[in-house]
Amino acid sequence: MSTYTKVVLVTGGSSGIGQAICKRLAAQGHTVFGTARKPDQQPTGYRLIAMEVTDDASVQRAVDEVLQQAGRIDVLVNNAGLGIQGPAEDITPEQARALFEANVFGPHRVCRAVLPAMRAQGSGLIINISSLAANFGLPYRSFYSASKAALERYTETLSMETAPFGIHVVSLQPGEYRTNIASARLRPASISAPYRKGYERAMEILGGSLHESRDPDEVAVLVQRIMASPRPKSLYRAAHGMQLVSVLLKKLLPGRRFERMVMKHYR
Repeated sequence: MSTYTKVVLVTGGSSGIGQAICKRLAAQGHTVFGTARKPDQQPTGYRLIAMEVTDDASVQRAVDEVLQQAGRIDVLVNNAGLGIQGPAEDITPEQARALFEANVFGPHRVCRAVLPAMRAQGSGLIINISSLAANFGLPYRSFYSASKAALERYTETLSMETAPFGIHVVSLQPGEYRTNIASARLRPASISAPYRKGYERAMEILGGSLHESRDPDEVAVLVQRIMASPRPKSLYRAAHGMQLVSVLLKKLLPGRRFERMVMKHYR
């Protein structure tokens, strides 16, 4: 896609990575619409509209509003999502379903809503924000890794299916960035005694790493770069240091050895 001013829709645009993307793209002159469940006040430079990604009608209303106001949607950034933490045995099926509704079926709903307009205009870019966690299972975040891995495969397939219509679909995997995702994570009602010590240690380490994590504007810079590329790659990663090395080690090491390496980090 060229570098002309674009109409961009960013889900989850009221905080964290989504907010950083909205701010940076608006500052570059793009027409930006962010979404939030209940927009309380309008930010400077871009507009927040109401969208609940787990509700078909809400998604369609929001997309229709953007199309009515801007006439087109050039870029969709599927950023909205949920976190979850807890031993896999303690996660209820209801919690797991809620996570997949937000992290997999939510992006699918938004894609379905914007694709007819993108096909009609003969161009478009969809960036699905996944996670580095899609590459491996993480202790006490099993369903988070599973949901992001599912989004990866969905994105890969959608890319092949929409390419004949001039639409690019890419996956962007952030590592750990300073956001409020920890406060919104789903959790079991209680942690079973056999898992409690390991879980508490893992959450202590996770909390420390998030506290020291990086500015989400780094992800926004990468989104800007993807938008400027005439032929974007299928996969981008926004991560540094050991986080990025872990992806390579997952490919190179025998499975059990990689698992032991990960668990050593949590002891």
